Amino acid sequence: QVQLVESGGGLVQAGGSLRLSCAASRRTFSSYAMAWFRQAPGKEREFVAGINWSSGGTAYVDSVKGRFTISRDNAKNTMYLQMNSLKPEDTAVYYCALTSPARLYTSSRSWDYWGQGTQVTVSS
Repeated sequence: QVQLVESGGGLVQAGGSLRLSCAASRRTFSSYAMAWFRQAPGKEREFVAGINWSSGGTAYVDSVKGRFTISRDNAKNTMYLQMNSLKPEDTAVYYCALTSPARLYTSSRSWDYWGQGTQVTVSS
């Protein structure tokens, strides 16, 4: 079993930045991907960004391209999401997820493990 723990959420003004972290309890798969999803009140969980752990290949939802950057630290089994130029519409609970083998699915139903979520609130 893999446990994922997010951190780094908070309250920030529009135009500001935050960095989210997701630490995985252990590395157990030879092929896997990790991703960030977000869910705003009354809305479905949305794919934000994903990374293939071995190749480093990434994918982003159009609304965050150029503002968010996903990255990983192999030694720490940790994934990051650097969020710049934040907008009020980025307000949501952000979740990290993992799936094996590595596929950057945009549907939340295709991901196997989830963190507990961290709140990001962007004020206008």
